[in-house]
Amino acid sequence: MTRAFYVTTPIYYVNGSPHVGHAYTTLACDVLARFMRLDGCDVKFLSGTDEHGQKVERTAEAAGMTPQAFADKVEKEFREMAKAMKATCDDFIRTSEPRHKKGVTKFWERLVENDDLYLGSYSGWYSVTDETFFAEKELINGKAPTGANVEWVEEPSYFFRLSKYQDRLLKFYNDHPDFIAPASRRNEVISFVKQGLIDLSVSRTTFTWGVPVPGDPDHVVYVWLDALTNYITALGYPDTEASDFATFWPEAHHIVGKDILRFHAIFWPAFLMAADLPLPKRVYAHGWWTNEGQKCSKSLGNVLDPFELIKTYGVDQLRYFMMREIPFGQDGDFSCDSMERRINSDLANDYGNLIQRVLSFVAKHAGGVVPKKGTLTRDDEAMLKEVQSLYDDLKPLLAEEQAFHKYLERLWRAIGVANRYVDTQAPWALRKTDTDRMETVLYVLSEAIRYITILAQPFLPDATEKILDQLAVPKNKRTFANLSAESALVSGTALPNPEPIFPRYVPGGSHEKTLAR
Repeated sequence: MTRAFYVTTPIYYVNGSPHVGHAYTTLACDVLARFMRLDGCDVKFLSGTDEHGQKVERTAEAAGMTPQAFADKVEKEFREMAKAMKATCDDFIRTSEPRHKKGVTKFWERLVENDDLYLGSYSGWYSVTDETFFAEKELINGKAPTGANVEWVEEPSYFFRLSKYQDRLLKFYNDHPDFIAPASRRNEVISFVKQGLIDLSVSRTTFTWGVPVPGDPDHVVYVWLDALTNYITALGYPDTEASDFATFWPEAHHIVGKDILRFHAIFWPAFLMAADLPLPKRVYAHGWWTNEGQKCSKSLGNVLDPFELIKTYGVDQLRYFMMREIPFGQDGDFSCDSMERRINSDLANDYGNLIQRVLSFVAKHAGGVVPKKGTLTRDDEAMLKEVQSLYDDLKPLLAEEQAFHKYLERLWRAIGVANRYVDTQAPWALRKTDTDRMETVLYVLSEAIRYITILAQPFLPDATEKILDQLAVPKNKRTFANLSAESALVSGTALPNPEPIFPRYVPGGSHEKTLAR
């Protein structure tokens, strides 16, 4: 039976253009989706846009547009960002879509049926920027913990009985220790819940841009209750018998930024419990990126633009850097020097040079075909064992841990072994003394590159396609099921002329200034 896998980005808020943080989350989800597809899974990869709320309404008004027109404009930018990052989204949901509104309405009605909503009045601090209510004790110097301004709000409101779910949430965290990752974030969530949960305001009356509350259209559904429901409305909810819901929801993995972990790890599970629905399998909160050591902000003019980064460095290069540079879950810093070092050292020198020196030698001195495989020595067997063990080493790092950097470190260790094997076997010397042995060495290297490249596909989709083309690997033999002797390269198969894959990066003068906006 084919295993299902469901991975989601948060739906991105349309009050501004995409930045590198959005690209990072999308990329992580895409790598997971690509890996699981190559591993034979039935995958659904969801992204989308969060289009309701007071912040969007105000931003649209300031731009002289209706909220819908404004959302239409920015939503296209997020689709373009996903496309530019080579993200293989299976669906892209918008909270302004009828299918989503229908699901939110039914979800609300379910909470009413279970007596988890009640009408009251709210008075307290609200951050329009964060679309979040904050208690007095959470404010820092009169502002939200994020630094955003807050305003005092007094209005009628429906409340969700969040306090009712405190003990049940704590039991769930205890029974499912892998539900929140990494461990440091799990500890933060548990600590927060143990401090005591208070009922949550889940409707607003001071604006109209949102899903009307069923039976009380003076209220709109709080943007976070609206937004979080996208993960199931995209699967056909409220039809819980729908094939997508039944297949994918039990295997849901939410990848989010650490700033919205509380919504996903506390509010969302409580909402689902109240609606008698299963909880997702995992919520993984990653860190933030700084720019040359400074926090990215519009006021500083250093918000990293993913489109400019791709234009300057290349999409595979950006994908590799972002997944390799920092442990997923921790904060990291983008610097031009670090990016250029990864491109020139890891990609051009290590991986690219391995491919170029082997395939160029095959073209010039082995007839331009897959070399003949002769008797294997102990060194040959050790080289092949190194790459044949990769899949078993790498699978848990992504499928279970989401440890992208560890995956790449292990893969590059194999690349290092292959480069040292070239140096010690010296096929250029064998060409003069033992051509049969030369061909065996070149065959082992070609086969090692095949293994490495198949496993590098989730991270470097464009480059790996070109490399596998240069090895004449058929399109239908590029999955992890083909990491076997049965799918090995066939001696005598004609190979195309090799071309360089990873050019070195040469700084273009003032390129650094073009990366932020």
